[in-house]
Amino acid sequence: MITHMNANDGSGGKRLLRTRNGRMRAGVCAGIAAYFGINVNLVRLGFGLFTVFYGLGILVYLAAWVILPEEGADSSILESFVHRL
Repeated sequence: MITHMNANDGSGGKRLLRTRNGRMRAGVCAGIAAYFGINVNLVRLGFGLFTVFYGLGILVYLAAWVILPEEGADSSILESFVHRL
């Protein structure tokens, strides 16, 4: 479910995770910013703009919260839920 940036070279690469450092709520914006190497405030602004203009920002944020594993965890909330079923 989570893809590695350099999956073909065997090094493992970076993983897209919800980070614990720099988070305000669930760590989605901080994780995305850390993965792409950009300022976290730009990601937050992007989610805010998508919420105001398209109404999708909150839905995308919630989906990312469920899909992305937290830093230090082996699986995401969704993966944990599916494995319990």
